[in-house]
Amino acid sequence: MSHSSSPDPNLPATLRAQCLADTRCIVVKVGTRVLTTPEGKLNRQRIDELSAGLCEIADSDRQTIMVSSGAVGAGMGKLGLDQRPQGIAQLQAVAAVGQTELIQAYEKSLFQRGRHAAQVLLTAADLRRRSGYLHVRNALTQIHAFNSIAIVNENDCVAVSELMTTFGDNDRLAAQVAGLLSDTMLIILSDIDGLFDGHPSDPGSKKLDVVEVIDEKILAMAQSHNSSTSKGGMASKLQAASMAVSHGHPAIIAPGNDPQVLQKILAGDPIGTLFLPEKEHSIRGRKRWIGSSAHATGTLTLDAGAVKALLHKGSSLLAIGITSVSGSFSRGGVVAIHDPHGKEIAKGLCNYPSSEVEKILGRPSDQISEILGHRSYECVIHRDNLVTT
Repeated sequence: MSHSSSPDPNLPATLRAQCLADTRCIVVKVGTRVLTTPEGKLNRQRIDELSAGLCEIADSDRQTIMVSSGAVGAGMGKLGLDQRPQGIAQLQAVAAVGQTELIQAYEKSLFQRGRHAAQVLLTAADLRRRSGYLHVRNALTQIHAFNSIAIVNENDCVAVSELMTTFGDNDRLAAQVAGLLSDTMLIILSDIDGLFDGHPSDPGSKKLDVVEVIDEKILAMAQSHNSSTSKGGMASKLQAASMAVSHGHPAIIAPGNDPQVLQKILAGDPIGTLFLPEKEHSIRGRKRWIGSSAHATGTLTLDAGAVKALLHKGSSLLAIGITSVSGSFSRGGVVAIHDPHGKEIAKGLCNYPSSEVEKILGRPSDQISEILGHRSYECVIHRDNLVTT
């Protein structure tokens, strides 16, 4: 069963209670549409309401992290702009102006409740390197130890799409931040009440209380909600939830406009839509970094037989199944693995540099030594360093 509105009226509450009992860290993501007024200015009352909820989570002895949009919206309000700028330099400048107001608003509200706001600005490059990934995780843990709440945002002032350093939207960023930590729940606050089986504005649509598996049927329910100030719609929220559950984390999409939304979630109330974690097949450790954050510096294209072996037999990748290689990467580099049609099916750490893979592709493993003068590894990518995507 993919989803449930549930025949047992007590099941959603039971599942939520179980998820909360297993949760030691909560990552909350809030978007621009929730944080700003219709005029585009920062909604300070909403910041205060959310801060109260964040402190209640922290008071439950759970590490608490807020991934917050709103810098561009806050900057627009501060600068008196009616429309979101289109130019990259303009957007960077508006975000820089708005970021100060955004963090000051959080600090004011949190300080009244005995905590501090810790500003954490990230670009995708910060998480692509394994060392950077671990440094960010350690910093977030220490912020919690200092009785503070991390307010995380993409560093819009330096992250530009031409440099390939944007996360795309803060939903994905929130899922990656959740992936840094163990026993984590991801809460995505939206301008709608959760996931519906039809368009949210349709009177016949019903909200799903629990989603057990995020499959194609669930993904098809995503409705795009375009906005002049927000980049992420329901599709990106479902993708973020999918990433979270693959890490073994529960996720909730809930109404950010409810003043008590975080308190209700913490109390186990049936608010929003709960996505259950994939406990048996969850990705952990180095594989989690490879699958969610690491940047692929090259691509290996496989034949149909190798694709079948990887996806259905749990095999390592052998040179004989590779038909082509693109990009330049060193030994230990992260590469994307494509099927014959160019679709990415996996990512992994390559045992050979691209120059050597080009020489041995399509060849049996017992010929590697003859071709290269050495055979450091039997396989090009070991199963332990490979994540299907």
